[in-house]
Amino acid sequence: MDISPPPPAPSTRGGAGGWGWYLGLALAAAVIDLVTKAVLFARLGMPGEQAPIVLVPGMLTFETNLNEGALFGMGQGMGMVFAAVSCAAIAGILWMVSRHETRADRWLLTALALITGGIIGNLWDRLGIPALRWHAPPERLGAPVLAVRDWIHFKLDGVIDWPIFNLADTWLVIGAGVLLLVTWRATPVPSAEPPRQH
Repeated sequence: MDISPPPPAPSTRGGAGGWGWYLGLALAAAVIDLVTKAVLFARLGMPGEQAPIVLVPGMLTFETNLNEGALFGMGQGMGMVFAAVSCAAIAGILWMVSRHETRADRWLLTALALITGGIIGNLWDRLGIPALRWHAPPERLGAPVLAVRDWIHFKLDGVIDWPIFNLADTWLVIGAGVLLLVTWRATPVPSAEPPRQH
């Protein structure tokens, strides 16, 4: 009779738990971004319709803006190109998360989840899902808005006037920063010890 101990149960690290962490964080990031956009646009209307909400005079205000470009206003007028790139990026990230090694690294999962949430939040706007209509200029009056909703305006008078952004942009920047740290952590540091002489 075999009385050896039973084999250990297979580890769940990097399995369903990894997917749960990634999907939960990505969904939370996207929802928070979309809810804040909806609240601020409901409160302030389309750009220029209401006075901004000043939180810190000369530094931080909430005001609505529509961005047809990419992160922080770059690449204006290329919204559909960025939408296609966003879809490709999500597909690539899902492929990465499908790998066990990725799901076993909580920091890497966190970075990819924040980037995914940021992409989804802005892609939602680029596809026109909020069903906004241009209120100006006259030649665009009533046309569907295929642009990202921004509402955070940071500036220091005489020093910097940062392009208006949203929380999706923030998730993208934080996620990219964490991804860089993960990559740096994984990069082997060459030894300074001189080779031994035989």
